[in-house]
Amino acid sequence: MWKKAEAEGDVKADKSARSSQPIDAVITWVDGADPEWAREKNRAAAEARGKRTEMWNTYLSAARYRDWGTLRFLLRSLDRYAPWLRRIYLLTCGQRPAWLSETTGKLQIVAHREFMKEQDLPTFNSNAIEVNLHRIPGLAEQFIYFNDDFLLDAPVRPEDFFVNGLPRDMLALQPVVANPKNPVMSCILLNDSIVISRHFDKWETMRKHPGAYFHAGYPPMYFFYNVLERFFPLYTGFYTVHGPSPLLKSCFEELWRLEPQILAATSGHHFRSRDDVTQYLFREWQKQTGKFVPGNVKKDCAYFEIAQDNSRLYRCLKRHRVKSVCINDPGQTGIDTGMVRRELLAALEQVFPEKSAYER
Repeated sequence: MWKKAEAEGDVKADKSARSSQPIDAVITWVDGADPEWAREKNRAAAEARGKRTEMWNTYLSAARYRDWGTLRFLLRSLDRYAPWLRRIYLLTCGQRPAWLSETTGKLQIVAHREFMKEQDLPTFNSNAIEVNLHRIPGLAEQFIYFNDDFLLDAPVRPEDFFVNGLPRDMLALQPVVANPKNPVMSCILLNDSIVISRHFDKWETMRKHPGAYFHAGYPPMYFFYNVLERFFPLYTGFYTVHGPSPLLKSCFEELWRLEPQILAATSGHHFRSRDDVTQYLFREWQKQTGKFVPGNVKKDCAYFEIAQDNSRLYRCLKRHRVKSVCINDPGQTGIDTGMVRRELLAALEQVFPEKSAYER
């Protein structure tokens, strides 16, 4: 099956490819407009003010926590296109969407206090939450992590994410970019690469798992990036597809045994810090160990940033040509957020008109 996936780039929907183990979904969500939550955030920000860095304006701004109302439609898309999920975990600080049904079926709301340490709360740092996902009570070994700005836009199968118990993913090397507009993120991505480099030798893993790097189904640009990276002995960085993340709980447990210091430090940063690592670290670790099935997952995902004009996004959603769509908020100023939000929700209502099992 491994050779077949390498040769064809896609896994056929046969019984041998299907995972026999349950698969869960995990979603993180916050309502940044909640006055009580805002007061708590402002109190924590005041305590951290003396230690602020260049992240202050970027990661403490209200735009960082805007809720565009996409969670309702993510759940509708999971209901429609991934009914095979065993359980859906919605992680919140204790908030609950007003439209959510009291009887939520397989949807389970989990407060941060149920899986994070008390001294690390309250947290306003998505990285801190994400490095602790394996602690969610009852979570399956195989799970798919969704941000609340993701949507499924076409039917998906279990083998789109896991094949014979292994994540289906794409290993692509790409240098970390020094981005002066977002220097903290550049530092964080470099931190991920440094952790990987402490445990793996790049040339050795290329020799050990050539099919993971030089898979015929990868997009040509990333295939040739990997070829070029053969000339550099050290890791320069990774490209991780910005879409639903197939993850193994055991990978989190392994990394926490090996790298407890940096993961505990990330957990304790109440706001995003240049010293953090991300959930991408776990995804890349799976690839470096060879515990994944290579495939062109980039073709399954479309990425858009919310802007004043979102017509391209709306056309994409209506065509249903990709399996997942990310509607990212880069925190832009100068857009009419009220108008854009109304247009976005109207477009999503047209694409997903039927209520999910989780709505009142």
